[in-house]
Amino acid sequence: MDLYPAIDIRSGRVVRLSQGEATRQTVYGEDPASVAARFAEEGAKWIHVVDLDRAFGQGSNDASVRSILRRVEGRARVQLGGGFRTLDRLRQGLELGIARAVIGTAAAIDPTFVPGALGVAASERLAVGIDARNGKVAIRGWTETSTTSAEELTRRVVREGIEIVIYTDVTRDGMLAGPDLEGAVTLQGGGARVIASGGVTTAADIQAACKAGLAGAIVGRALYEQRLTLGEALEAARCESRS
Repeated sequence: MDLYPAIDIRSGRVVRLSQGEATRQTVYGEDPASVAARFAEEGAKWIHVVDLDRAFGQGSNDASVRSILRRVEGRARVQLGGGFRTLDRLRQGLELGIARAVIGTAAAIDPTFVPGALGVAASERLAVGIDARNGKVAIRGWTETSTTSAEELTRRVVREGIEIVIYTDVTRDGMLAGPDLEGAVTLQGGGARVIASGGVTTAADIQAACKAGLAGAIVGRALYEQRLTLGEALEAARCESRS
């Protein structure tokens, strides 16, 4: 299973939000590229980056993303989410050199977007981020909740050709409460390869995701608060039994 240490960027700084709320922000660093370089040095093969300013429609952190890509080139691949709401923006993001773009709001509200995106990039370079609050898809940086269920959206994007879904239970994100593995497994039953996000706290959480057959897990706050080392997380993602 792939393990994705997370870097959320806002105003050029490394932050984490609690339950996606912009007013509940903790700053963990001033240099996202240095954090990414450290993750790569410690063995990460993927890094999950979110441009929160783009997600909230409040600006861009492209300069920080470029710096991350330069620092980890040849060592780790970057998966980027945040604000991919037009095909032009999707093209721009892919041209930065990221390995995979994560589409969120546009996939939920525009039924033409995913087919259009698959005309821009191969399926392995795209993922759909399905962020759910009480089973319904949260959109526009989690500031709104749609009437579409996570299962319904998963089935639709898989039919359209998407292979990878990143599932987040918004109520668990940044709360160190453990991921919603049951929800992730349910979505995987719809034919997607599912990456679990939100609430991943312990090596046991990661190993449970691996043993459940998920494609990956994203971990953020637990790393920044030293509740878990990246080495421990990577070991757990190998799905080996612990004595």
